[in-house]
Amino acid sequence: MEYKKLLSRSDDWLKYAINLHLLHEPKETLAELRNATLADSRIQKFLADVSVFHGTLVTNHKNPDLPIHKLLFLLDLGFGAEVPEINDAIDEILKHKDNHGIYQSMTNVPKHFGGAGVDVFSWCLCDAPLLLLALLKAGVEYHEFIKQGVDHLVSLYCDNGFPCAVSPELGKFRGPGRKDDCCPYATLIMANLLSYIPEYRDSQVAVSSVKVLLSLWENSLGQHPYMFYMGTDFRKLKAPSCWYDIVSVAGVLSKYEFVRHDLRYLEMIAHIRNKQDNDGFFI
Repeated sequence: MEYKKLLSRSDDWLKYAINLHLLHEPKETLAELRNATLADSRIQKFLADVSVFHGTLVTNHKNPDLPIHKLLFLLDLGFGAEVPEINDAIDEILKHKDNHGIYQSMTNVPKHFGGAGVDVFSWCLCDAPLLLLALLKAGVEYHEFIKQGVDHLVSLYCDNGFPCAVSPELGKFRGPGRKDDCCPYATLIMANLLSYIPEYRDSQVAVSSVKVLLSLWENSLGQHPYMFYMGTDFRKLKAPSCWYDIVSVAGVLSKYEFVRHDLRYLEMIAHIRNKQDNDGFFI
C-alpha cells in the first residue's frame, strides 16, 4: 500500500504512528504532529483513563475500554513514559506485584464462580502477560522489574499451550472449559509477550505456543477449548484488535519468522486479503 494514500485519510494520531513506525521519521521532526495528536480529545480521554489505571474493575477481559488495552494502544502509537499520564499508569502497575513478580489487576469474581466476591488485586493468565508487555514497551528495566514475572508465567506452560490459571486470591475460579485444555487467549498473549523478549523469542515454549495456535486454526471445526471458536465471528476483521480474532492471531504469528511459510498462516493471510477493497483498505 502507498502510505501517502493512507495518510490522506488519517487523523493526526494515525498520521503520527504511520510516520514514526512505517516511514521511520525521527521523532524530533514530528513534534508538531505529536502535539496535535496529544491534543486530540479522544487521545486525551485515553490518557485520562490510563492515569487512574486501577480505577476500572477488570470483569471482562474482552472489554476494549479496559485501561490496559488503552495503554497498549498509546504505547503502540509511539508514546511512552515521557507522557505524564502514561508515566502515572506505569507507576500504578508497578505498585501491585505478587511474590512471583507478576503484576496484578483489580478484579472481583463472584462467589458462584469460585471467587471471593470482593474487589481484590489478583491476576489471571488472560491479563498478567498484558501488564508485563506494557512495562516492556514502556522501557521499564527488564531484569529488575519484568523478568521474574515472565519466568513464572512461562513455568505454567503445558504440553498443549498455556492453561487457564489464576492467582490464589481468585480461589477456584477458572473459565468455562475442561481443566486440561489450553486457554487459546492466554496462549496468544503469552506468544505475543515472548516475541519481544530475546531470551524467549526462539524458546521451545514460544515455538510450541505458536504451533498450538496454528493447530487450533487447522482444527477449527472440532476444537474450541474454553469456548474460543475460530468460526465466522473469529474471521471478521475487528478494531480495536485486542481479543481473539483473525487479525490478532495473525499479527502475533507474523512476529515469528518460521511461521511465514506455513500453509495455515498463509490461509489466514489470504482470508484477510480477501477483505481488501479496490483501494487496498480494509473495513
